[in-house]
Amino acid sequence: MSVSQFTDLMREAVMPVQDTSVDHTRHVQVLEGVMECPCCGLIQKLPELKPGTQARCPRCNQSLDRRNKTAPIATPLAFCITSAALYVAMLFSTLMMLDLYGRQRTVDILTGPIELLHEGWGEVGVLVAIATILAPGIVIAMMGMILTAALRPSLPSWVPHLMKWYELLRPWSMVEVYILGVFVAYTKLVDLAFVQVGAAVYLVAGLMVSMAATDATLDTEIIWRHRKIDWFMRPMRGPRLPLTFVAVGEEPLMPSSNRVSCLSCGLVLEFDRPVHVTQPAGYCPRCGHVVRRRKANSMSRSVALLVSAIVFYLPANIYPVMTVIRMGAGTGHTIVEGAIELWVDGMIPLSLLVLFASVTVPVLKVVGLSYMVMTTRHKSRRHLAFRSKLYRIIDIIGRWSMIDVFMVSILVAMVRFNHMASITANGGMVCFAAVVVLTIFAVHTFDPRLMWDAAGENGDTVFARTAGIARRCGQTPAQTSEYLDNMEPDRA
Repeated sequence: MSVSQFTDLMREAVMPVQDTSVDHTRHVQVLEGVMECPCCGLIQKLPELKPGTQARCPRCNQSLDRRNKTAPIATPLAFCITSAALYVAMLFSTLMMLDLYGRQRTVDILTGPIELLHEGWGEVGVLVAIATILAPGIVIAMMGMILTAALRPSLPSWVPHLMKWYELLRPWSMVEVYILGVFVAYTKLVDLAFVQVGAAVYLVAGLMVSMAATDATLDTEIIWRHRKIDWFMRPMRGPRLPLTFVAVGEEPLMPSSNRVSCLSCGLVLEFDRPVHVTQPAGYCPRCGHVVRRRKANSMSRSVALLVSAIVFYLPANIYPVMTVIRMGAGTGHTIVEGAIELWVDGMIPLSLLVLFASVTVPVLKVVGLSYMVMTTRHKSRRHLAFRSKLYRIIDIIGRWSMIDVFMVSILVAMVRFNHMASITANGGMVCFAAVVVLTIFAVHTFDPRLMWDAAGENGDTVFARTAGIARRCGQTPAQTSEYLDNMEPDRA
């Protein structure tokens, strides 16, 4: 492939060629003031939120929107600038200094991934570098560009792409997990030699707080309001489709198979004909991302990733994750043995934390996702709200299993004194890192709305049931239907 062909391919991927013709025989409606719950698929009317309140789905309790009392753009921008300053200072600061019988070794946050690369564990070294160095820097830069652009009257065309990539890359920025890995490594090193904590540790802790504050004060809906909606929608092929803006209750509703919501910006579209469940329906007229009713091949991809994670889980717990050599004699340490060692040393809370993050969390993710997949395949209607909550919990805690991987990377970088004392990584760490990554991908590919779809809680069955209630109350179906399953705002 030539350079010109590669350039044309990338241009087509970022800015697809548009068919400027318009098909006036068809139409697409933009439903204003409604939103589809990303966890259960219920399309509902959103109330006008006041500062300090939030809206939750009445069916699965998923948080849908919120309004902060702080400035929607200035406050997260201030925290973002703070994060950028802490991040740059962290890169050039000392993480720890180890003194063993007069021999000293000083490391920074870059040393761990480099030592893993030198030992031949390049895949883990790259993963640690991505989670602790590359991803935090990229997401901070992205958020700074997004918030700066949000100060304009209208968002530039490149901002929606950054918003999407920020959403994808933010979970891989694991600064908060890394600081716990530093703490666990410190408790293991104090028994071996004198350890002095460097400025980078405090900078990482500050970076964790500032990045969390940025996300907590960020109001994405306010940002999307700065983005104008095009008057035409681009399908995957063929001429563009004209858009009309409709408030709920003004027009009769189409069947649920005609409605699609954008997972990036939340825009709800209603087509004049049924839309395939997984095939792309076109490009969102507000953010430009591909919209489809449900994630493509969600179940099969989740099952494949789960099976792969189970295959790696057994050797991850059987084989040692690191080998500790003292005065020429070395012993391997598995994950469970490391937790037991902390317990014996009297660090019971830290031992329980390691045991929970490294043993309980992976098992919970595998068992929980397997339970959701099996109940979805059997079209079970039981415990749907509980399963949705379980999915959210698994999605949140999935990253915390990286504590042991970060701990090993720090210990490998710190203890490098030949036969006197040294720590090397082992294959168990690679298998454990594979389990963490595979389960994170499995959660990302699984579509929780399928659980409610399989149980018949979404679609025309719900529409018919609510429409029947509307008739008994003397109202029209278009005025009620599922949109009256809206929520009252509560305090954020």
